Amino acid sequence: MGLTYLHTMIRVKDLEKSMAFFELLGLKETRRYDSDSGRFSLIFMAPPGQEDRPIELTHNWDGDDALPSDSRHFGHLAYGVDNIYEVCHHLQDNGVVINRPPRDGRMAFVRSPDNISVELLQNGNALEPVEPWASMESTGHW
Repeated sequence: MGLTYLHTMIRVKDLEKSMAFFELLGLKETRRYDSDSGRFSLIFMAPPGQEDRPIELTHNWDGDDALPSDSRHFGHLAYGVDNIYEVCHHLQDNGVVINRPPRDGRMAFVRSPDNISVELLQNGNALEPVEPWASMESTGHW
């Protein structure tokens, strides 16, 4: 029996805000399915060149009261990055809170507009610790 990874699905309340967040991380929309009869949209987003490893953003047009207020039961999405400091700086410049700063030059956590934890991991070896990250405190939950 073979097993193939297909995607990770997360429910989102504000589709535009959620898509903008994942675009800041470098993901692009790869395909979309809008169901007029079901009143929902499925948007698949992936890093360029990795279209076979998407996340699926599920958006119910009439809202979704079933969404928990804190999506910690989900765990997190994880992405490798070439320079964790540059990515965190870019996200911070665009209003994203760095919940767990990359103090160690290796790992950081942020949250999407729907409270989904996203882990950022430095590709390869950890970078040398640098300020302001090295002494920055964690914020909120991650």
